[in-house]
Amino acid sequence: MGREVETRSYTREQRQRYREKVQHCLDVFEQMLVADSFAFDEPLSGMEIELNLVDRDYRPKMDNASVLAAIADPEYQTELGRFNIEFNVPPAPLAADALTRLEASLRDSLNEAERRSAAQGTHIIMTGILPTVMPETFEGDWMSENVRYAAINDAVLAARGEDIHIDIDGPNGETLTRFVDSVAPESACTSMQLHLQVRPDEFAAHWNAAQVLAGPQLSLAANSPFLMGRQLWAETRIVLFAQATDTRPIEYANQGVRPRVWFGERWITSIFDLFEENARFFPALLPELDPEDPQAVFDGGGTPKLSEMRLHNGTIYRWNRPIYDVSDGTPHLRLENRVLPAGPTIVDTLANAAFYYGTLHSLAHEERPVWSRMAFSTAQANFLNGSRHGIDADLFWPGVGEMPASELILRHLLPLAHAGLDAWSVDPDVRDRLLGIVEGRCKTGLNGAQWQVDAVRSLEESGIPRVEALRQMVAAYAERMHANQPVHTWEMP
Repeated sequence: MGREVETRSYTREQRQRYREKVQHCLDVFEQMLVADSFAFDEPLSGMEIELNLVDRDYRPKMDNASVLAAIADPEYQTELGRFNIEFNVPPAPLAADALTRLEASLRDSLNEAERRSAAQGTHIIMTGILPTVMPETFEGDWMSENVRYAAINDAVLAARGEDIHIDIDGPNGETLTRFVDSVAPESACTSMQLHLQVRPDEFAAHWNAAQVLAGPQLSLAANSPFLMGRQLWAETRIVLFAQATDTRPIEYANQGVRPRVWFGERWITSIFDLFEENARFFPALLPELDPEDPQAVFDGGGTPKLSEMRLHNGTIYRWNRPIYDVSDGTPHLRLENRVLPAGPTIVDTLANAAFYYGTLHSLAHEERPVWSRMAFSTAQANFLNGSRHGIDADLFWPGVGEMPASELILRHLLPLAHAGLDAWSVDPDVRDRLLGIVEGRCKTGLNGAQWQVDAVRSLEESGIPRVEALRQMVAAYAERMHANQPVHTWEMP
Protein backbone atom coordinates (compact mmCIF):
# COMPACT_ATOMS: atom_id res chain seq x y z
CA MET A 1 0.00 0.00 0.00
CA GLY A 2 3.03 2.33 -0.24
CA ARG A 3 4.89 4.78 1.95
CA GLU A 4 3.93 5.79 5.48
CA VAL A 5 1.90 8.95 6.17
CA GLU A 6 1.60 10.95 9.37
CA THR A 7 -2.11 11.77 9.54
CA ARG A 8 -5.48 10.43 8.37
CA SER A 9 -7.23 13.80 7.85
CA TYR A 10 -6.31 16.87 5.81
CA THR A 11 -7.43 20.49 5.38
CA ARG A 12 -8.69 22.15 2.21
CA GLU A 13 -5.52 24.27 2.17
CA GLN A 14 -3.35 21.14 2.28
CA ARG A 15 -5.21 19.71 -0.69
CA GLN A 16 -4.73 22.88 -2.74
CA ARG A 17 -1.03 23.15 -1.88
CA TYR A 18 -0.56 19.44 -2.60
CA ARG A 19 -2.03 19.79 -6.08
CA GLU A 20 0.37 22.64 -6.78
CA LYS A 21 3.31 20.65 -5.39
CA VAL A 22 2.48 17.59 -7.53
CA GLN A 23 2.59 19.84 -10.59
CA HIS A 24 5.87 21.35 -9.39
CA CYS A 25 7.33 17.84 -9.02
CA LEU A 26 6.08 16.96 -12.49
CA ASP A 27 7.85 19.97 -13.99
CA VAL A 28 11.14 18.94 -12.35
CA PHE A 29 10.65 15.32 -13.42
CA GLU A 30 10.32 16.49 -17.03
CA GLN A 31 13.60 18.39 -16.70
CA MET A 32 15.28 15.27 -15.30
CA LEU A 33 14.08 13.25 -18.29
CA VAL A 34 15.48 15.83 -20.70
CA ALA A 35 18.80 15.88 -18.81
CA ASP A 36 18.94 12.06 -18.73
CA SER A 37 19.53 12.07 -14.98
CA PHE A 38 18.76 8.41 -14.38
CA ALA A 39 21.01 5.50 -13.44
CA PHE A 40 21.14 2.34 -15.49
CA ASP A 41 24.12 -0.01 -15.29
CA GLU A 42 22.22 -3.26 -15.91
CA PRO A 43 18.57 -4.30 -15.83
CA LEU A 44 17.51 -5.33 -12.33
CA SER A 45 14.36 -7.23 -11.46
CA GLY A 46 12.53 -7.36 -8.15
CA MET A 47 9.49 -9.06 -6.68
CA GLU A 48 6.87 -8.61 -3.96
CA ILE A 49 4.63 -11.49 -2.85
CA GLU A 50 1.57 -10.97 -0.65
CA LEU A 51 0.62 -13.86 1.62
CA ASN A 52 -2.42 -14.99 3.61
CA LEU A 53 -2.43 -16.19 7.21
CA VAL A 54 -4.76 -18.99 8.28
CA ASP A 55 -5.52 -20.90 11.47
CA ARG A 56 -5.46 -24.67 11.92
CA ASP A 57 -8.82 -24.90 10.13
CA TYR A 58 -7.45 -22.91 7.16
CA ARG A 59 -9.66 -19.91 7.85
CA PRO A 60 -8.30 -16.32 7.92
CA LYS A 61 -6.36 -15.52 11.08
CA MET A 62 -5.99 -11.89 12.16
CA ASP A 63 -2.48 -12.40 13.44
CA ASN A 64 0.04 -10.55 11.27
CA ALA A 65 1.63 -8.51 14.07
CA SER A 66 2.61 -11.56 16.10
CA VAL A 67 3.58 -13.52 12.97
CA LEU A 68 5.91 -10.74 11.82
CA ALA A 69 7.43 -10.60 15.30
CA ALA A 70 8.01 -14.36 15.18
CA ILE A 71 9.50 -14.28 11.65
CA ALA A 72 11.75 -11.35 12.65
CA ASP A 73 12.90 -10.71 9.05
CA PRO A 74 12.79 -7.15 7.62
CA GLU A 75 11.90 -8.53 4.19
CA TYR A 76 8.46 -9.45 5.60
CA GLN A 77 6.12 -6.53 6.20
CA THR A 78 2.55 -5.77 7.17
CA GLU A 79 -0.28 -5.50 4.63
CA LEU A 80 -3.78 -3.97 4.71
CA GLY A 81 -5.60 -6.85 6.42
CA ARG A 82 -4.51 -8.44 9.68
CA PHE A 83 -4.54 -11.81 7.88
CA ASN A 84 -2.00 -10.57 5.28
CA ILE A 85 1.76 -10.10 5.18
CA GLU A 86 4.10 -9.18 2.30
CA PHE A 87 7.46 -10.62 1.33
CA ASN A 88 9.88 -8.33 -0.54
CA VAL A 89 12.63 -9.72 -2.75
CA PRO A 90 15.71 -7.49 -3.19
CA PRO A 91 16.50 -6.42 -6.79
CA ALA A 92 18.91 -8.61 -8.74
CA PRO A 93 19.94 -9.39 -12.34
CA LEU A 94 18.14 -12.11 -14.31
CA ALA A 95 21.19 -13.55 -16.07
CA ALA A 96 22.70 -17.03 -15.76
CA ASP A 97 21.09 -19.16 -13.02
CA ALA A 98 19.72 -16.21 -11.02
CA LEU A 99 16.14 -17.49 -11.23
CA THR A 100 17.11 -20.90 -9.89
CA ARG A 101 19.01 -19.33 -7.02
CA LEU A 102 16.05 -17.05 -6.36
CA GLU A 103 13.73 -20.06 -6.25
CA ALA A 104 15.90 -21.74 -3.65
CA SER A 105 16.16 -18.56 -1.61
CA LEU A 106 12.40 -17.98 -1.71
CA ARG A 107 11.67 -21.55 -0.69
CA ASP A 108 14.09 -21.37 2.22
CA SER A 109 12.64 -18.06 3.37
CA LEU A 110 9.02 -19.21 3.06
CA ASN A 111 9.75 -22.51 4.81
CA GLU A 112 11.40 -20.70 7.71
CA ALA A 113 8.53 -18.20 7.91
CA GLU A 114 6.04 -21.08 7.93
CA ARG A 115 8.00 -22.91 10.63
CA ARG A 116 8.03 -19.86 12.89
CA SER A 117 4.41 -18.90 12.32
CA ALA A 118 3.21 -22.51 12.69
CA ALA A 119 4.73 -22.58 16.16
CA GLN A 120 1.95 -20.21 17.21
CA GLY A 121 -0.81 -21.91 15.26
CA THR A 122 -0.71 -19.79 12.11
CA HIS A 123 0.00 -21.04 8.58
CA ILE A 124 0.93 -19.24 5.35
CA ILE A 125 -0.99 -19.59 2.07
CA MET A 126 -0.04 -18.12 -1.33
CA THR A 127 -3.10 -17.49 -3.49
CA GLY A 128 -4.84 -14.60 -5.21
CA ILE A 129 -7.86 -14.69 -2.87
CA LEU A 130 -8.01 -16.96 0.15
CA PRO A 131 -11.02 -19.20 -0.63
CA THR A 132 -12.12 -19.34 3.02
CA VAL A 133 -12.63 -15.57 3.20
CA MET A 134 -16.29 -15.01 4.12
CA PRO A 135 -18.39 -11.89 4.89
CA GLU A 136 -17.71 -12.31 8.60
CA THR A 137 -13.96 -12.03 7.91
CA PHE A 138 -14.38 -8.27 7.72
CA GLU A 139 -16.45 -7.85 10.85
CA GLY A 140 -14.61 -6.38 13.80
CA ASP A 141 -10.92 -5.45 13.90
CA TRP A 142 -9.71 -6.53 10.46
CA MET A 143 -7.31 -3.66 9.52
CA SER A 144 -3.60 -3.65 10.31
CA GLU A 145 -2.36 -0.92 12.64
CA ASN A 146 -1.02 1.60 10.13
CA VAL A 147 -2.00 5.24 9.68
CA ARG A 148 -1.78 4.97 5.90
CA TYR A 149 -4.33 2.16 5.73
CA ALA A 150 -6.80 4.09 7.88
CA ALA A 151 -6.21 7.27 5.85
CA ILE A 152 -6.80 5.45 2.55
CA ASN A 153 -9.99 3.87 3.90
CA ASP A 154 -11.29 7.26 5.10
CA ALA A 155 -10.33 9.00 1.85
CA VAL A 156 -12.01 6.42 -0.41
CA LEU A 157 -15.26 6.55 1.55
CA ALA A 158 -15.21 10.36 1.78
CA ALA A 159 -14.66 10.71 -1.98
CA ARG A 160 -17.39 8.18 -2.73
CA GLY A 161 -19.86 9.59 -0.22
CA GLU A 162 -21.64 6.26 0.25
CA ASP A 163 -21.00 2.60 0.97
CA ILE A 164 -18.97 0.57 -1.52
CA HIS A 165 -20.94 -1.76 -3.78
CA ILE A 166 -19.44 -5.16 -4.56
CA ASP A 167 -21.32 -6.61 -7.55
CA ILE A 168 -19.66 -9.50 -9.40
CA ASP A 169 -21.27 -11.86 -11.93
CA GLY A 170 -19.37 -15.09 -12.54
CA PRO A 171 -19.41 -16.69 -16.01
CA ASN A 172 -20.83 -19.89 -14.49
CA GLY A 173 -23.92 -18.10 -13.18
CA GLU A 174 -22.93 -17.52 -9.54
CA THR A 175 -23.03 -13.92 -8.32
CA LEU A 176 -21.98 -11.83 -5.33
CA THR A 177 -23.72 -8.58 -4.42
CA ARG A 178 -23.23 -6.69 -1.17
CA PHE A 179 -22.61 -3.22 0.23
CA VAL A 180 -19.64 -2.66 2.55
CA ASP A 181 -18.73 0.32 4.71
CA SER A 182 -14.94 0.07 4.29
CA VAL A 183 -12.27 -1.01 1.81
CA ALA A 184 -11.97 -4.27 3.79
CA PRO A 185 -12.68 -6.61 0.82
CA GLU A 186 -9.57 -5.20 -0.91
CA SER A 187 -7.48 -6.95 1.73
CA ALA A 188 -8.62 -10.26 0.27
CA CYS A 189 -6.61 -9.49 -2.89
CA THR A 190 -3.11 -10.94 -2.56
CA SER A 191 -0.85 -10.53 -5.54
CA MET A 192 2.68 -10.80 -6.85
CA GLN A 193 4.32 -7.66 -8.22
CA LEU A 194 7.19 -7.87 -10.66
CA HIS A 195 9.60 -4.92 -10.97
CA LEU A 196 11.98 -4.13 -13.80
CA GLN A 197 14.43 -1.24 -13.93
CA VAL A 198 14.10 0.44 -17.32
CA ARG A 199 15.96 3.16 -19.22
CA PRO A 200 13.87 6.33 -19.67
CA ASP A 201 13.95 6.13 -23.47
CA GLU A 202 12.77 2.50 -23.38
CA PHE A 203 10.05 2.87 -20.76
CA ALA A 204 7.16 3.55 -23.15
CA ALA A 205 7.92 0.43 -25.21
CA HIS A 206 8.06 -1.72 -22.08
CA TRP A 207 4.84 -0.28 -20.62
CA ASN A 208 2.95 -0.72 -23.90
CA ALA A 209 4.25 -4.28 -24.19
CA ALA A 210 3.22 -5.04 -20.61
CA GLN A 211 -0.29 -3.78 -21.33
CA VAL A 212 -0.53 -6.10 -24.34
CA LEU A 213 0.78 -8.99 -22.26
CA ALA A 214 -1.65 -8.51 -19.33
CA GLY A 215 -4.42 -10.64 -20.84
CA PRO A 216 -2.23 -13.67 -21.57
CA GLN A 217 -0.61 -13.30 -18.13
CA LEU A 218 -3.98 -13.56 -16.40
CA SER A 219 -5.16 -16.44 -18.55
CA LEU A 220 -2.02 -18.38 -17.73
CA ALA A 221 -1.75 -17.60 -14.01
CA ALA A 222 -5.32 -17.02 -12.72
CA ASN A 223 -5.59 -18.22 -9.13
CA SER A 224 -8.59 -16.48 -7.50
CA PRO A 225 -11.88 -18.21 -8.43
CA PHE A 226 -13.68 -18.04 -5.05
CA LEU A 227 -14.85 -15.14 -2.90
CA MET A 228 -17.18 -15.32 0.09
CA GLY A 229 -18.31 -18.80 -0.85
CA ARG A 230 -19.08 -18.00 -4.50
CA GLN A 231 -17.32 -19.18 -7.65
CA LEU A 232 -16.83 -16.01 -9.68
CA TRP A 233 -14.10 -14.98 -12.13
CA ALA A 234 -11.01 -17.11 -12.69
CA GLU A 235 -9.08 -14.11 -11.33
CA THR A 236 -11.74 -12.46 -9.17
CA ARG A 237 -9.01 -10.35 -7.57
CA ILE A 238 -9.07 -8.05 -10.61
CA VAL A 239 -12.71 -7.02 -10.37
CA LEU A 240 -12.76 -7.10 -6.55
CA PHE A 241 -9.80 -4.74 -6.26
CA ALA A 242 -11.38 -2.35 -8.75
CA GLN A 243 -14.72 -2.27 -6.95
CA ALA A 244 -13.43 -2.27 -3.36
CA THR A 245 -11.33 0.89 -3.89
CA ASP A 246 -13.66 2.74 -6.27
CA THR A 247 -13.93 6.38 -5.17
CA ARG A 248 -16.72 7.11 -7.67
CA PRO A 249 -20.43 7.10 -6.85
CA ILE A 250 -22.44 5.50 -9.66
CA GLU A 251 -23.25 8.87 -11.24
CA TYR A 252 -19.55 9.70 -11.67
CA ALA A 253 -18.90 6.27 -13.16
CA ASN A 254 -21.76 6.83 -15.61
CA GLN A 255 -20.17 10.14 -16.63
CA GLY A 256 -16.93 8.37 -17.52
CA VAL A 257 -14.86 9.59 -14.56
CA ARG A 258 -11.75 7.43 -14.48
CA PRO A 259 -11.45 4.80 -11.72
CA ARG A 260 -8.37 4.74 -9.48
CA VAL A 261 -7.85 1.05 -10.32
CA TRP A 262 -7.15 1.67 -13.96
CA PHE A 263 -5.98 -0.23 -16.99
CA GLY A 264 -5.41 3.04 -18.86
CA GLU A 265 -6.87 4.37 -22.08
CA ARG A 266 -4.05 4.82 -24.63
CA TRP A 267 -0.59 3.77 -25.68
CA ILE A 268 2.14 6.10 -24.42
CA THR A 269 5.27 7.66 -25.93
CA SER A 270 7.03 8.48 -22.63
CA ILE A 271 6.83 7.64 -18.93
CA PHE A 272 5.97 11.32 -18.50
CA ASP A 273 2.57 10.64 -20.10
CA LEU A 274 1.57 8.46 -17.14
CA PHE A 275 2.63 10.85 -14.40
CA GLU A 276 0.97 13.69 -16.30
CA GLU A 277 -2.29 11.70 -16.43
CA ASN A 278 -2.02 11.16 -12.68
CA ALA A 279 -1.90 14.90 -12.07
CA ARG A 280 -4.57 15.75 -14.63
CA PHE A 281 -7.23 13.15 -13.84
CA PHE A 282 -6.98 12.16 -10.17
CA PRO A 283 -7.59 14.25 -7.03
CA ALA A 284 -5.40 13.62 -4.02
CA LEU A 285 -6.28 10.88 -1.56
CA LEU A 286 -3.35 11.50 0.81
CA PRO A 287 -2.26 15.16 0.38
CA GLU A 288 0.80 14.90 2.60
CA LEU A 289 3.33 17.68 1.99
CA ASP A 290 7.12 17.43 2.04
CA PRO A 291 9.26 20.53 2.77
CA GLU A 292 11.65 19.79 -0.11
CA ASP A 293 11.85 22.28 -2.97
CA PRO A 294 12.52 19.87 -5.87
CA GLN A 295 13.58 22.63 -8.27
CA ALA A 296 16.17 23.97 -5.85
CA VAL A 297 17.53 20.47 -5.22
CA PHE A 298 17.78 19.73 -8.94
CA ASP A 299 19.34 23.11 -9.77
CA GLY A 300 21.90 22.47 -7.03
CA GLY A 301 23.00 19.18 -8.63
CA GLY A 302 21.15 16.98 -6.15
CA THR A 303 18.50 14.31 -6.58
CA PRO A 304 14.98 15.48 -5.69
CA LYS A 305 12.73 13.02 -3.89
CA LEU A 306 9.61 14.28 -5.73
CA SER A 307 7.69 13.05 -2.69
CA GLU A 308 4.27 14.38 -3.64
CA MET A 309 4.43 12.97 -7.17
CA ARG A 310 5.49 9.57 -5.82
CA LEU A 311 2.85 9.50 -3.08
CA HIS A 312 0.14 10.49 -5.53
CA ASN A 313 1.29 7.78 -7.94
CA GLY A 314 1.00 5.26 -5.11
CA THR A 315 -2.73 5.99 -4.75
CA ILE A 316 -3.48 5.36 -8.44
CA TYR A 317 -3.60 1.63 -8.97
CA ARG A 318 -2.54 1.00 -12.55
CA TRP A 319 -2.06 -2.68 -13.40
CA ASN A 320 1.28 -1.65 -14.89
CA ARG A 321 2.55 1.23 -12.78
CA PRO A 322 5.46 3.62 -13.45
CA ILE A 323 7.87 4.03 -10.53
CA TYR A 324 10.29 6.89 -9.85
CA ASP A 325 12.62 5.99 -6.99
CA VAL A 326 15.93 7.02 -5.47
CA SER A 327 18.55 4.50 -4.35
CA ASP A 328 21.81 5.60 -2.70
CA GLY A 329 21.16 9.14 -3.89
CA THR A 330 20.68 8.14 -7.53
CA PRO A 331 17.30 8.22 -9.31
CA HIS A 332 16.00 5.36 -11.43
CA LEU A 333 12.81 4.27 -13.17
CA ARG A 334 10.98 0.96 -12.79
CA LEU A 335 8.01 -0.72 -14.37
CA GLU A 336 5.86 -2.44 -11.75
CA ASN A 337 3.70 -5.25 -13.11
CA ARG A 338 0.72 -5.72 -10.74
CA VAL A 339 -1.34 -8.15 -12.81
CA LEU A 340 -0.50 -11.50 -11.24
CA PRO A 341 -1.97 -13.27 -8.21
CA ALA A 342 0.26 -14.88 -5.61
CA GLY A 343 0.97 -18.63 -5.84
CA PRO A 344 0.23 -21.41 -6.20
CA THR A 345 3.87 -22.43 -5.51
CA ILE A 346 7.27 -20.79 -5.57
CA VAL A 347 8.18 -22.64 -8.75
CA ASP A 348 4.90 -21.54 -10.41
CA THR A 349 5.70 -17.98 -9.30
CA LEU A 350 9.12 -18.17 -10.96
CA ALA A 351 7.58 -19.65 -14.10
CA ASN A 352 5.15 -16.73 -14.27
CA ALA A 353 8.05 -14.33 -13.81
CA ALA A 354 10.16 -16.02 -16.51
CA PHE A 355 7.25 -15.90 -18.97
CA TYR A 356 6.65 -12.22 -18.23
CA TYR A 357 10.27 -11.04 -18.37
CA GLY A 358 11.09 -13.06 -21.46
CA THR A 359 8.01 -12.17 -23.49
CA LEU A 360 8.16 -8.54 -22.36
CA HIS A 361 11.73 -8.20 -23.63
CA SER A 362 10.85 -9.62 -27.03
CA LEU A 363 7.70 -7.53 -27.45
CA ALA A 364 9.42 -4.31 -26.34
CA HIS A 365 12.20 -4.77 -28.93
CA GLU A 366 10.19 -5.84 -31.98
CA GLU A 367 10.82 -3.79 -35.11
CA ARG A 368 7.08 -3.48 -35.72
CA PRO A 369 5.61 -3.32 -32.20
CA VAL A 370 2.51 -5.36 -31.50
CA TRP A 371 0.74 -2.32 -30.01
CA SER A 372 1.05 -0.53 -33.34
CA ARG A 373 -1.17 -3.30 -34.76
CA MET A 374 -3.67 -3.53 -31.89
CA ALA A 375 -6.23 -1.06 -30.57
CA PHE A 376 -5.73 -0.19 -26.91
CA SER A 377 -9.32 -1.23 -26.27
CA THR A 378 -8.47 -4.71 -27.59
CA ALA A 379 -5.66 -5.07 -25.08
CA GLN A 380 -8.11 -4.08 -22.33
CA ALA A 381 -10.70 -6.59 -23.61
CA ASN A 382 -8.02 -9.32 -23.51
CA PHE A 383 -7.21 -8.26 -19.93
CA LEU A 384 -10.83 -8.61 -18.83
CA ASN A 385 -11.36 -11.87 -20.74
CA GLY A 386 -8.23 -13.36 -19.20
CA SER A 387 -9.31 -12.41 -15.68
CA ARG A 388 -12.88 -13.60 -16.22
CA HIS A 389 -12.23 -16.92 -17.97
CA GLY A 390 -8.61 -17.77 -17.14
CA ILE A 391 -7.09 -20.61 -19.12
CA ASP A 392 -10.35 -20.97 -21.07
CA ALA A 393 -10.31 -17.36 -22.33
CA ASP A 394 -10.35 -16.46 -26.00
CA LEU A 395 -7.87 -13.68 -26.77
CA PHE A 396 -7.16 -11.55 -29.85
CA TRP A 397 -3.67 -11.24 -31.30
CA PRO A 398 -2.66 -9.25 -34.41
CA GLY A 399 -2.10 -11.39 -37.46
CA VAL A 400 -3.81 -14.48 -36.05
CA GLY A 401 -7.14 -13.15 -34.81
CA GLU A 402 -9.01 -14.62 -31.85
CA MET A 403 -7.91 -17.95 -30.41
CA PRO A 404 -7.85 -19.83 -27.09
CA ALA A 405 -5.34 -18.38 -24.64
CA SER A 406 -3.50 -21.69 -24.28
CA GLU A 407 -3.02 -21.92 -28.04
CA LEU A 408 -1.88 -18.29 -28.30
CA ILE A 409 0.70 -18.83 -25.57
CA LEU A 410 1.96 -22.15 -26.93
CA ARG A 411 2.19 -21.15 -30.58
CA HIS A 412 3.07 -17.46 -30.47
CA LEU A 413 4.18 -16.21 -27.04
CA LEU A 414 6.34 -19.03 -25.68
CA PRO A 415 8.83 -18.67 -28.57
CA LEU A 416 9.04 -14.96 -27.71
CA ALA A 417 9.61 -15.83 -24.05
CA HIS A 418 12.44 -18.21 -25.00
CA ALA A 419 14.08 -15.55 -27.18
CA GLY A 420 13.65 -12.88 -24.51
CA LEU A 421 15.24 -14.98 -21.77
CA ASP A 422 18.12 -15.73 -24.15
CA ALA A 423 18.55 -11.98 -24.59
CA TRP A 424 18.64 -11.67 -20.76
CA SER A 425 21.44 -14.32 -20.83
CA VAL A 426 19.40 -16.75 -18.74
CA ASP A 427 20.92 -20.25 -18.68
CA PRO A 428 19.15 -22.53 -21.20
CA ASP A 429 18.37 -25.22 -18.63
CA VAL A 430 16.80 -22.64 -16.31
CA ARG A 431 14.83 -21.19 -19.21
CA ASP A 432 13.58 -24.58 -20.38
CA ARG A 433 12.55 -25.74 -16.91
CA LEU A 434 10.51 -22.65 -16.08
CA LEU A 435 8.94 -22.18 -19.49
CA GLY A 436 8.26 -25.93 -19.52
CA ILE A 437 5.91 -25.30 -16.60
CA VAL A 438 4.10 -22.67 -18.68
CA GLU A 439 3.84 -25.18 -21.52
CA GLY A 440 2.52 -27.83 -19.13
CA ARG A 441 -0.25 -25.54 -17.88
CA CYS A 442 -1.33 -24.74 -21.42
CA LYS A 443 -1.35 -28.39 -22.53
CA THR A 444 -3.28 -29.63 -19.48
CA GLY A 445 -5.58 -26.61 -19.19
CA LEU A 446 -4.80 -26.58 -15.47
CA ASN A 447 -3.71 -23.44 -13.65
CA GLY A 448 -4.34 -22.51 -10.02
CA ALA A 449 -7.88 -21.28 -10.59
CA GLN A 450 -8.90 -24.36 -12.57
CA TRP A 451 -7.41 -26.71 -9.97
CA GLN A 452 -9.34 -24.96 -7.20
CA VAL A 453 -12.61 -25.13 -9.14
CA ASP A 454 -12.14 -28.80 -10.06
CA ALA A 455 -11.18 -29.73 -6.49
CA VAL A 456 -14.20 -28.01 -4.96
CA ARG A 457 -16.51 -29.53 -7.57
CA SER A 458 -15.16 -33.00 -6.78
CA LEU A 459 -15.68 -32.49 -3.04
CA GLU A 460 -19.19 -31.13 -3.56
CA GLU A 461 -20.11 -34.08 -5.76
CA SER A 462 -19.20 -36.36 -2.86
CA GLY A 463 -21.85 -34.60 -0.75
CA ILE A 464 -19.72 -32.02 1.08
CA PRO A 465 -21.32 -28.53 1.40
CA ARG A 466 -19.58 -25.61 -0.35
CA VAL A 467 -18.10 -23.93 2.75
CA GLU A 468 -16.59 -27.19 4.02
CA ALA A 469 -15.45 -28.10 0.51
CA LEU A 470 -13.58 -24.79 0.32
CA ARG A 471 -11.91 -25.44 3.65
CA GLN A 472 -10.83 -28.96 2.64
CA MET A 473 -9.63 -27.67 -0.72
CA VAL A 474 -7.44 -25.04 0.99
CA ALA A 475 -5.98 -27.73 3.26
CA ALA A 476 -5.08 -29.81 0.19
CA TYR A 477 -3.79 -26.69 -1.60
CA ALA A 478 -1.51 -25.86 1.34
CA GLU A 479 0.02 -29.35 1.33
CA ARG A 480 0.76 -29.17 -2.40
CA MET A 481 1.96 -25.56 -2.19
CA HIS A 482 4.67 -26.49 0.29
CA ALA A 483 5.73 -29.49 -1.83
CA ASN A 484 6.59 -26.97 -4.61
CA GLN A 485 5.39 -29.14 -7.48
CA PRO A 486 3.91 -27.17 -10.43
CA VAL A 487 0.15 -26.77 -10.14
CA HIS A 488 -0.59 -28.50 -13.44
CA THR A 489 0.78 -31.74 -11.92
CA TRP A 490 -1.37 -31.60 -8.76
CA GLU A 491 -3.78 -34.42 -8.03
CA MET A 492 -7.30 -33.74 -6.81
CA PRO A 493 -7.93 -34.03 -3.04
